[in-house]
Amino acid sequence: MHTPGETCLTGHAAMPPHILVMEDESSVARGLEMILTGEGYEVDVALTGKSALAALENNGIDLVVADLRLPDIDGMEVIRHVRETRPGTEMIVISGYGTTETVVEALKLGVQDFLPKPFEEDQIKKAIGKALKEHTEKQTPPVTEQARAENEKLIQKREVIQVLNRSAEDMDFWTNLMETGSDALAGYALSGEAKAAIVSGDLRWIKENVGTLDRNQLKFVYKRLEREAW
Repeated sequence: MHTPGETCLTGHAAMPPHILVMEDESSVARGLEMILTGEGYEVDVALTGKSALAALENNGIDLVVADLRLPDIDGMEVIRHVRETRPGTEMIVISGYGTTETVVEALKLGVQDFLPKPFEEDQIKKAIGKALKEHTEKQTPPVTEQARAENEKLIQKREVIQVLNRSAEDMDFWTNLMETGSDALAGYALSGEAKAAIVSGDLRWIKENVGTLDRNQLKFVYKRLEREAW
């Protein structure tokens, strides 16, 4: 089964996308509910325009799958309301009565796709997947240069600590590092600056960029400095 909720950095699964199916034909509505629930989405069903508007007011809806022919309100009115009051909500139209003018108007209102009835299961899945991808991209803030720099700093810190721990535990690695220098670090995601600091025993750089380490972790660095002193 497809699981739309991704795992966040804290290790917890994100909430699955919430979809509202606005469709007055009960069999079609329940069929879509079954398909989309099976895909891992949270699904609400509204058989009328009024119940759809109520669901939009009370729940955090990510995507509306909207039929245009409803028993109480024209589906386009609901779409206009969604666009005015919930601009971040994505929309897909399903209809057996759409004219060219209707399709154009819906697309101008920001509807992601227009599927004429009858449609295949794979078509609605593909359309929903595309619309939810757009929704996620809109909701995700861009990564700033500062964030990139902080992330890179964390990576370098992690890699330097791994190298120093290994050098204290693995004498073959220690010897290789002492004799071949940066060539021994080819398997690590280290910047040139970090490699140079390890190989040369630049204790100042290591303390500034990695932090305080224990004597065992710094054993290689001290040995390198002793060799340089001789």
